[in-house]
Amino acid sequence: MTGVLENFTIRTKKTTKLGFAQKRPKKGRAGVRSCSAEPSRADCGQGRPPAPQSEAGRRPGSQTPSPPGGPGRTAPGRLHSRNREPPAPWPPAFGFLFDVDGVLVRGSQAVPAARRAFRRLADGGGQLRVPVVFLTNAGNCLRSAKARELSQALGLQVSPEQVILSHSPLRLFSQFHQKCMLVAGQGPVEENAQNLGFKHVVTTEALRKAYPLLDMVDQSRRPKELPPPTTGFPTIEGVILFGEPVRWETSLQLIIDVLLSNGNPGAELREIPYPHLPVLACNMDLLWMAEAKMPRFGHGTFLLCLENIYKKVTGRELKYEALIGKPSTVTYRYAEYLIKQQAEKQGWKSPIRRLYAVGDNPMSDIYGANLYNNYLKSAHRNQVQTGVKRSLQAASPQTEDPLELSKDCHNSVESCESILVCTGVYRHNADVPSNVEECTTETVFHGHRDFSFDPSLVEASYIVQDVNDAVQLAFKKENWS
Repeated sequence: MTGVLENFTIRTKKTTKLGFAQKRPKKGRAGVRSCSAEPSRADCGQGRPPAPQSEAGRRPGSQTPSPPGGPGRTAPGRLHSRNREPPAPWPPAFGFLFDVDGVLVRGSQAVPAARRAFRRLADGGGQLRVPVVFLTNAGNCLRSAKARELSQALGLQVSPEQVILSHSPLRLFSQFHQKCMLVAGQGPVEENAQNLGFKHVVTTEALRKAYPLLDMVDQSRRPKELPPPTTGFPTIEGVILFGEPVRWETSLQLIIDVLLSNGNPGAELREIPYPHLPVLACNMDLLWMAEAKMPRFGHGTFLLCLENIYKKVTGRELKYEALIGKPSTVTYRYAEYLIKQQAEKQGWKSPIRRLYAVGDNPMSDIYGANLYNNYLKSAHRNQVQTGVKRSLQAASPQTEDPLELSKDCHNSVESCESILVCTGVYRHNADVPSNVEECTTETVFHGHRDFSFDPSLVEASYIVQDVNDAVQLAFKKENWS
C-alpha cells in the first residue's frame, strides 16, 4: 500500500503481548513507536508466535460473533496451490480489505506471508471462501493491470472488480463526468479518467503543448521561437489529481495557472477567482514503502507543495471538492459495496456484518478503518437522519458522503476492525523505554492538512507480525476454520 511513516511515542507503563496479536494500547497504557522502514522478525517477536487466545487482544466493547448457520459456498478467485483449507460449514458474515504495498508486496516482490495467507483463505477447490477487496492508494495504473500484478504475486486469479485504486470511487462522481477536466499524474491518466466515466479530459502534457510558454523551468523545453497564439482550446472546468506526476515543476505550474485563470491559462491574469475551480484529489499519502530502506515521497507530498504554492501566491487556502483514497470514508463505503457485491454473486445468504482492514500504515490504513468504524457505529445508533450528510468531525471533509451510497449499502455491516502488520511502514518497537514514567509524547502528524489528528484513530484494533497472522486472527474471532 502507499504509506505514511508516523513518528510518535506514547507514554507507557508496559507492553502486553496477546498470543500473536498485540492490541494497540490506548494512550497512557502501553508503549509503541513507529518503525524504521526495514522490518525484521526480531522487531515483532522471534519466530512464529502461538495462536491467539479467544479473548486476547480484543478492542474494548467488541464482540466475538457467533457463526451463522447454513451451507458453505466459494468466493471469487482460484488459487494455484495444493495446500488449501477445507470449505467452511457456513457462509461468511465477514470480509477482508487488504492493503497492497507493505502488506502483500514490497515493490515488485511478494511478502512471503502473503501466499500463506491466501492458501488459508482458499477452499479445497482453490477458490476464496470469503469476500476480499484489495484496497490500495496506488493510482497511476489501470485496475486490470493491478489485478494482473496481484494475481502473479499471490498465485491467485484476482479480478479487476476486487481492486480499489485511490481513484476508483470517482466513477460515482457523475456531476463532473460531462465537464472538461484537467488530469494530472503519470501512467494512463487519460484512459483511467475515461474508464471512470469522464467524457472530456485534458492532460497536463496536452496543456503544455497547447501553451508552450507556460512551462519555463526546464530551459531545454522552452520554445526557441515565439509560438502563434493558441486558438480553439477548451475551457477547463475542473482538475483531477490522480497521483504524483513525473515532472513536478511542470504540473505545479500548469495547475496553478488553470486555477488562477479560471480554466483559461492563456489569458492575462486580471482578477484571481475564488472559490476556484473544483479540485478532486486521489491518494493523500505523504510517503509510501517500496524496496528502499526508507519510505518514498507520495502524492501527499505533491499536494503539500501545491497547497503551499497556491496559498503563497493568493493568500487563500486551496480547497478540495473531494479527497479520495484512504483514509477517506467514501473509499471504505465503496469497498463495502464491492464486498457485498461479491457475496451476492456467490449466493451467500448471510449478510456481511464485519470487515477486517489489514494494513501497514497507521496514518492511512488504520486511521481510515477506524474512521469508518466510527461511521458505522454512528449509523447504527441512528444519530444521523436519512438524507443528511454524515460528518463525524466538524469542518473535516474526510467523512462527508456526496455519493448517496446509502441506497446500495443497507447498513448490514456493523464494524470495521483495523489490523496493523509489521512488514511495511510500521514496525513494533521492541525497545520500550526503561524509564517509562518520564517518557514524553512527541507527535509528527503525517496526515493530510484537512484531516484533524485524533490519536485514537491511529490505534489499531490489533497488531500482528504479517498478513497471514492477520487472517488467522480474523478466523479465530469468527470461529472460522
